[in-house]
Amino acid sequence: MIELLGLAAIGVIAVAAGLALQWLARADDHRVSEPQKVPFLGGGSPQVHAWQRYHVRYYSMTLLFIAFEMEMMFMYPWAVVYVAEGIKALVEMGMFLTILSIGILYGWREGIFRWQ
Repeated sequence: MIELLGLAAIGVIAVAAGLALQWLARADDHRVSEPQKVPFLGGGSPQVHAWQRYHVRYYSMTLLFIAFEMEMMFMYPWAVVYVAEGIKALVEMGMFLTILSIGILYGWREGIFRWQ
């Protein structure tokens, strides 16, 4: 019990020290003049918001990548479970791959694979 309290105290002290350092670093920010805040050798202030530069098609491609990534992430441990469980694990993986395949087919129908 004492070890747990000691660990909690160390955690609270670490968080308090981090917040204090952040506050000290931010305290000097109000003394900076406006010309000092502009980007140095950066060409000036941006005219548009950063999110406007990315096309919406990257969102659907990201979802497709996550579908493939999730498939691979669950296939490796499934191989170990398949040895112990047998046909039940095979059916469960079949259902999982069917759901992912429906998502991939939907993306194909929407034209994710056509780059313009």
